[in-house]
Amino acid sequence: MNDMRPAERAVTTKDIKFECRNCDVYYGDTHAIKDVSVDVEDKTVTAFIGPSGCGKSTFLRCLNRMNDTIDIARVEGTYLLDGEDIYDKRVDPVQLRAKVGMVFQKPNPFPKSIYDNVAYGPRIHGLAKNKSQLDEIVEKSLRRAAIWEEVKDRLAAPGTGLSGGQQQRLCIARAVATEPEVLLMDEPCSALDPIATSQVEELIDELRENYSVVIVTHSMQQAARVSQKTAFFHLGSLVEFGQTGQIFTNPKDPRTESYITGRIG
Repeated sequence: MNDMRPAERAVTTKDIKFECRNCDVYYGDTHAIKDVSVDVEDKTVTAFIGPSGCGKSTFLRCLNRMNDTIDIARVEGTYLLDGEDIYDKRVDPVQLRAKVGMVFQKPNPFPKSIYDNVAYGPRIHGLAKNKSQLDEIVEKSLRRAAIWEEVKDRLAAPGTGLSGGQQQRLCIARAVATEPEVLLMDEPCSALDPIATSQVEELIDELRENYSVVIVTHSMQQAARVSQKTAFFHLGSLVEFGQTGQIFTNPKDPRTESYITGRIG
């Protein structure tokens, strides 16, 4: 376990990025998320852990309204981003997803050039006035995703031609290109080999200097390495939420301890 953690700091309301209260999600008759309340802090990595089917990815998708795309999904409760209700009818989900970026389990670069993968979001959101501004955004995003040096001489090559780990970092570059405030990552390393996983984990640690990062992971070792806060989900409920070190070394709920020691999963 990683005990080299920054000293715990007192959390003030301005540090809270997402305030979620009494959240329920239904898929038809299935009650997938049951009365979950959680605060996600700014410039912090928050890990969602728990067995398969426990609701962690469903809850993650509530934070940028990805469940809107599922006809049978019904989302209830309060989801405040910087104090504003993201489910308010006046909120445009497309604009919201520019502020709350998402990186998926399987790298999914667009069938376009490396350059156009990153430029896509800034183009549709009108973030660049001209080509040189767009070039700047693309370079900055690829640098932030720690892949610039590997691709700077082949920006016109297809993004799909990169290795798996490079594709995932390209997708992270694409997500940060719209200057989001929050980055959601749904098992971003599950399709990667150990070396690529290590590179993405290092990157996550760097990204929290600028973003609030929420990561769903099946790997408890990964949660312990990259996160400062951990939420343990089980059967659709949030069982325990706290400092990562405390959750892993001194869990308060016996179900958390059972999961961490491998007795449930």
